Amino acid sequence: MNILITGGAGFLGARLARALLAAGSFTLRGAAPRRIEQVVLADRGPAPADLLADPRVRSVQGDLIELVQQRALPAAGTDAVFHLAAAVSGECEADFELGMRSNLDTTRALLEACRALGTSPVFVFASSLAVFGQAPGQPPLGTMHDDTLPTPQGSYGIQKFICEQLVADYTRKGFVAGRSVRPMTVVVRPGRPNGAASGFFSGMIREPLAGERARVPVPPETPVALASPSRTIEGFVRAATASDAEWGPRTAINLPSLSTTVGDMAAALERVAGKEATSLLDWENDPAIEKLVRSWPGSVAWDRARGLGLQADPDFASIVRDYVAENRSAVRLSVG
Repeated sequence: MNILITGGAGFLGARLARALLAAGSFTLRGAAPRRIEQVVLADRGPAPADLLADPRVRSVQGDLIELVQQRALPAAGTDAVFHLAAAVSGECEADFELGMRSNLDTTRALLEACRALGTSPVFVFASSLAVFGQAPGQPPLGTMHDDTLPTPQGSYGIQKFICEQLVADYTRKGFVAGRSVRPMTVVVRPGRPNGAASGFFSGMIREPLAGERARVPVPPETPVALASPSRTIEGFVRAATASDAEWGPRTAINLPSLSTTVGDMAAALERVAGKEATSLLDWENDPAIEKLVRSWPGSVAWDRARGLGLQADPDFASIVRDYVAENRSAVRLSVG
């Protein structure tokens, strides 16, 4: 079996690759498991050293849409594509052309390249919770279900929703076996901040644990739907392995979510690392970030994901502890 992961050098892409390689074999659409022969990691930068050391891994560097247009990707014989690469929310609001090219144009080009293979590969598309949004002058968002009509309020969410529909139509025509999933806000991401408006959700945990100050640009009562990296990867994998009957309609599914508030996230951080950690949080409101974040739902139902056997994280403190266990070298504070 040959698998392509776009954004494969990134945090989630590399984590997905490690999970697939560790398993050694993989099931697509409910069929019998097959041995994984190659995982192609496509990204602007090189894949992590541990993945490059695996003979089954091939790293392809460059601009994704250019690689696709040059027919360097996907290679003949590709059985599954996990399309994770994207420009993030803050970038898309700041640079409209960047978002359209990186998200909409690239996804369309990749779908066309998969169509040209003539083999209907599995196509797992990482959409976003940002397809849901609080429209100005409308009643507050309630709980978002799998079949709730998306009303995105930012360029990123609009681009993701358009791509969901493209994946559905390419699936209807038999060009790919599309599976669109909507991950929650993934916390805690290691490393440095990215351009996502949601980046502070990780930063308010990661930086204090490293003994650094972190800005929280929204009020404590701000609701948020979260998931750990582990739960998110489980969702990507299950989307590919589910049979057509298990998957159901061609429309996107919401991945499992933990509904909480920013204040409760800070309280969980304090339970794990004490007041020394929360004393490093600077609560400084940013109206632009708050407007965008508050347009996203804080309550998300995930009935279809539950039907696939997926589960949400039990609580936010467990997510913080998982981060600490996986990133000991980045934690400077004493944790309990």
